[in-house]
Amino acid sequence: MDQSGAEEVGMHCHPPVHSPIPSGENSVWADVSSLLEAACQELQDGDLIHGDNFNLFAAMSALEIMDPKMDSGIVCKYYSVDEAVENGVAPVPISSDKTIDVQCTIDIMDHLLACEATWHNGHSLAQTVFSCIYLLRPDRTSSHAILHSYCRVIRATCKAVVSVVSDARTHEEEDLFTMTYGLPLHGDGDEKCLSMLNAVEEMIYRQLRAYIEPLQLNLDLEEGFCNALLCRIRFRKHFFHVLTCMRRPQGRGLELARKHIASCMSELECILKSAEFLRFGAFGTCDDGVEDRTTASGRAPIGFDASLNSRSSAPTPPRAIKFLSWEKAIKYFLKLLHDLDIVCSYSLDPMLEGVLRFVVQFQKSKPDLVARAHLQLLLVQDGKLYGRDPIFAVITKAAALPEVTKNHDIQKNEYIVQLGQLVMNMLKILCTNAAWQRRKLGKILQDWRVIYVQLELAFRNECGSVSSISDDENICVKIFKHILNWVEEQTYWIASRYLMLGFELDLYSPSEYCMVYWYMYVVLIKLAEKTHLRMAVSSGTAKKKGKKKKDSSKELAKESRIPLPVLFLQCHLCLAEGLSMMLAALRNELMVLQSPSPFNTERERFNQHFELLQKACVPDNISYLSFKESTAYTRFSTLVMYNYFKNAQRIAKEIKSSFSDDPDRLAEVRRLEQVAEHNGVALNVICRVGALDPSLKVSFEFTHHPYFATAVVKRS
Repeated sequence: MDQSGAEEVGMHCHPPVHSPIPSGENSVWADVSSLLEAACQELQDGDLIHGDNFNLFAAMSALEIMDPKMDSGIVCKYYSVDEAVENGVAPVPISSDKTIDVQCTIDIMDHLLACEATWHNGHSLAQTVFSCIYLLRPDRTSSHAILHSYCRVIRATCKAVVSVVSDARTHEEEDLFTMTYGLPLHGDGDEKCLSMLNAVEEMIYRQLRAYIEPLQLNLDLEEGFCNALLCRIRFRKHFFHVLTCMRRPQGRGLELARKHIASCMSELECILKSAEFLRFGAFGTCDDGVEDRTTASGRAPIGFDASLNSRSSAPTPPRAIKFLSWEKAIKYFLKLLHDLDIVCSYSLDPMLEGVLRFVVQFQKSKPDLVARAHLQLLLVQDGKLYGRDPIFAVITKAAALPEVTKNHDIQKNEYIVQLGQLVMNMLKILCTNAAWQRRKLGKILQDWRVIYVQLELAFRNECGSVSSISDDENICVKIFKHILNWVEEQTYWIASRYLMLGFELDLYSPSEYCMVYWYMYVVLIKLAEKTHLRMAVSSGTAKKKGKKKKDSSKELAKESRIPLPVLFLQCHLCLAEGLSMMLAALRNELMVLQSPSPFNTERERFNQHFELLQKACVPDNISYLSFKESTAYTRFSTLVMYNYFKNAQRIAKEIKSSFSDDPDRLAEVRRLEQVAEHNGVALNVICRVGALDPSLKVSFEFTHHPYFATAVVKRS
């Protein structure tokens, strides 16, 4: 705006209204609303205001004032906790009527449960659990035994959860989770919360049995109120025990934690049952919008103000929060307890392959941040697996080395030490959410390729040529050979996990399925090769064949049989190859699933999806040109000849009986078999009538498997 324009705007300004904000030594507050309004009328599209103390950077960095979602200093009903208390927001006792006092206490307990579940789902602790004024002023509740003990155990529980998530560093997914904003999370005497809660529980239980000193005056309601209080107090007690038992080193508290988890679930069921009494039995019906209420009674709780801590939540603006309903909070805690029970029931498998399988299976249920944090701390403690197995011993076992090698001095080699750190880092990454996990797995692929090169160079420097030395000559050579093969195998496993997570996150469009399945196929080939080599070496077949002549054809057949894990991989491999070829043939012959983007080419999309794999050279010599050469001339006649889906179905049937004692892998094989069967039928239909019937439409759905699509053939 030019000078004349500024003067004209100034002429239209009204005299400044006296501001209630006191002026400083070098500043005077004035109302400039009219000036801003006039400036807005003068500005044209594309114009900017620039001054010595106001520029574009300052404008972009500014917060929008008076917007509840953005302005952390917005004035709410109360300026401070003390002001809210003075205005009777959180009275103690809650009511002079004991019946109302008990009812309101239960409402506070229920709303705190909803607040806690909302916090676990990614909102700020300051705006959820600590929106309770009774928690912000713990000394005020000392005369109210039930409320006082309950608030103490809530604070202790929050402290335990923050601790486990911070120690696991899974809070990087959601930084708000562990921020406490100076809240009174560490109250004096909170370590005695369980003894206080036990005393209150005993008092209520005695009253329920003897009616010596009733909690309230209406004896017809006494039993219902006592039961409602008892199940809520017992849930809190057992849940705190779960958190403390699961933090014991080396998994020593897992069995006891499972008992407390069972008790928690039982108490939650009792809490659910108490809703009918609280909603209808105590004060009549209260049905208005009860499905969104945060209490069992359906009434608004006393003593909460989510806006009180909004200014203490800086530097981030306060978020608009919709609390989970009471029933959803119950369901959340049931799911959390179920996930924690799975963690506690884990057998602490010393084999890394079993650990990885367990973590991947566990992640399929989409566990909560808190459950994943506990799993990570169980797996990695003090630089050891479960806090007891040295990581080098874990690696030697995974690499199919003899037991005696776990104490070899080679573990002091700097690159072996770095490899151990990579293994621990991988386990931590696998415990994060799917999006974070995929991003981190893609980045660590380069670290695994680099460590392979470094180990290979160290091996050559110490032992000379690989081919010139036999395993018998030097145990060091044997260790290096086994570990090098295992590092390659693990690298391809990470790559396959990275690609499959893309389906879970819905990162691929149908027009890109062809390239994705093709890349999965080339990765799975390498993974199967390395797995087969490791298992062949571990069984000693390679050594026996060179030294001893076989006595019978049965022994030869037994040794030449493909190991079960390799057949399992081959089933995946056949499906990936079959799908990539089917999709290529559909594009080449029927011209379907071709959606050229106006923004980028197919080559660019290939590079975007597989950039991290390409940088790590996983696998070597694989590029977009390789993909085009493999798929450009694919026809349905070729598919019928090789029949990849029939091969996958045959393998699935062969290995199904071998997994009778492993329900998870048996279910996976059955899913693979279904995908193979349906795709085989779809392929036959397309081959028979595809070119002759232009109304035939082919789509792909994930109805049987989360990663392998099923072709659906319909007439339009």
